[in-house]
Amino acid sequence: MRIAGFQLFRVEGERTPQEWEERAVRALDLYPEYAAERADAWITSPVVSHIYLEVLTDEGASGQYGPIDARQAFLAATELQSRVVGADPLATEQVHDKMLRLHRHGRSGLFVAAISAVDNALWDLRGKVAGEPVYRLLGGPTREHVPAYASMLGFSVEPERAAIAAGEYRARGFGAQKWFFRYGPSAGAEGVRRNLSMATAVREAVGPDYRLMFDAVMGWDFTYAADMLGALESVRPFWVEEPVPPERVEVFRRLAASSRVRLATGEHAHTRWQVRELLEQGAAGIMQTDPDWAGGISEQRHICSLCSAYDVPVVAHGHTVPAALHLAASQSPQTVPMIEYLIRVQEWTQHFQRTAYRPADGAFALPTAPGLGLDLDPGKIAKRRNLKFDA
Repeated sequence: MRIAGFQLFRVEGERTPQEWEERAVRALDLYPEYAAERADAWITSPVVSHIYLEVLTDEGASGQYGPIDARQAFLAATELQSRVVGADPLATEQVHDKMLRLHRHGRSGLFVAAISAVDNALWDLRGKVAGEPVYRLLGGPTREHVPAYASMLGFSVEPERAAIAAGEYRARGFGAQKWFFRYGPSAGAEGVRRNLSMATAVREAVGPDYRLMFDAVMGWDFTYAADMLGALESVRPFWVEEPVPPERVEVFRRLAASSRVRLATGEHAHTRWQVRELLEQGAAGIMQTDPDWAGGISEQRHICSLCSAYDVPVVAHGHTVPAALHLAASQSPQTVPMIEYLIRVQEWTQHFQRTAYRPADGAFALPTAPGLGLDLDPGKIAKRRNLKFDA
């Protein structure tokens, strides 16, 4: 069996617009013309449009992954496809290694995100050929259920409303939640006050021993983050995520050394080599590399092994569910204790799937379908078109 090529396609459909009450802080909020924006149009639109990548073989077997970004699709089609045609699709480690070595500018960022899409589609193909869920090919299962934390992006950050939602999702069985700060340095002292009011309100709603996390989405700087971390110590967060971008390793190190609050990062880190720098510097107590972006399932396995040697848990960012769930189901619960479930985003991300992954009582049951379990529902697809890209 040999790889014959890629098929990249876009599907479109309609849905009831997603409720979206508030967004998170962004680095661009430094500029007033961006600070007042409430939400990105994609999440509130009644039209859903996703791109998927399918790896085709000369024997008819195929594997797919998505949704992916248009820039991932472009790079997969124009840079990766010609280099993997003719390769053995079941020799996943070799194909992955070749892709990582391919491009002089390709060791991070969007190029590695494109590699991730191809690698995940190859794992889907391997599972379908074997007739097994991917986690079994990875050495799992290590447990019957994988815990998920409720990620509350898109919920109101007004203290009273946030507290009500926090109590509701605790009652639904989630053992942990993550809330998103809305304000950064440009909002001044009033923004600090509002951030702390929200954090205090949700802590009071869920109780003192409940795991509660917060995300700053790379929207702060060292001074602001140091002040916020100090003020948050009384709230006892399980972690504070991405106060600054992950490449600012020295800033992370200084924040980690000066605060009792555990830091998390890695969502925007790529490959085991960037992760190693964060670990060696003691910059993060939780690693959040996403198999959709950091190099695929193949790379995430290396990252998990690396992090386990440092006793730093891997809690994958929840861009989509399938790859993270299968990977988690094959790892020790100590190495991967839980995964992220974005309550409102995942309804959009999984819109076209015949079977959506949703946690029950705060945990995912293990999939049983071969591959990654990505089965698109024709009844939800109003339009489909194949995509062509010119280099």
